Amino acid sequence: MTEKLEPGLYIVATPIGNLADLSPRAADILSRADIIAVEDSRVTAGLLRHIGVKRPMLPYHDHNAEGMRPGLIARMASEAVALVSDAGTPLISDPGYKLVRDARAAGHAVVTIPGPCAAVAALTLAGLPTDRFLFAGFLPPKAHARAESIAEIANVRATLVFYESGPRLSATLAALAQGLGDREAGVAREITKRFEECVTGTLSVLAQRYADAPPRGEIVIVVAPPGAPPPATADDADAALREALTRLPVSKAAGEVAKALGLDRRELYARAMAMKGNSAD
Repeated sequence: MTEKLEPGLYIVATPIGNLADLSPRAADILSRADIIAVEDSRVTAGLLRHIGVKRPMLPYHDHNAEGMRPGLIARMASEAVALVSDAGTPLISDPGYKLVRDARAAGHAVVTIPGPCAAVAALTLAGLPTDRFLFAGFLPPKAHARAESIAEIANVRATLVFYESGPRLSATLAALAQGLGDREAGVAREITKRFEECVTGTLSVLAQRYADAPPRGEIVIVVAPPGAPPPATADDADAALREALTRLPVSKAAGEVAKALGLDRRELYARAMAMKGNSAD
């Protein structure tokens, strides 16, 4: 007899394309869960057929999450509730984090069953720095809001990862080129499937490539971090020193500016002393 799962919430990562990527542990949890909270029952039903099981499913997605969450939390007191998305790891660009938050607040066990994630898979394909990265999800569809969102992260010194759809891909790449500069980037699609590809190039070249031939399906855009900032000029140092001297004594002002601009502290100290002397005159 199959052992019953302990009550609580089980966060189950599912394949992003290739069903063979479903882990044995994930298959076991799905086969024994009392109920599965799903993004689209048709998609999850296909996955369950793949592992040869049938389980009760309830829809849980952006449009009904607020209404469904209290009932799911209540069931976790006595039942094992599995949470899945249509593809990949739940909570990545979906409302699942609120379910986890409320399950913890109610004192229920929360267990994660890790697995595929399109953002991380694309990052491994693109050949861009992986030591620091920022996942930014889907950018807003309207041009003004999209530009504002890009501006907020333009100076983040990390590789940027976005999700996008085929019809919006070229416009998004062009907006990224305008807001970030023409950085190196990669466009990954059909990840883990037969026609998996990751096309690399500058943002402007990629925008042109897909302008007349938008690809199908969901896509991951990976963008290189910004280049090293230009060295600070004497004018930059003077402006920073003047501002710092309004708040700090000379020594501390010189130290603060030296650290911020990567300049020699002794030279800045001498310049700050000269500023102080001039202002005294």
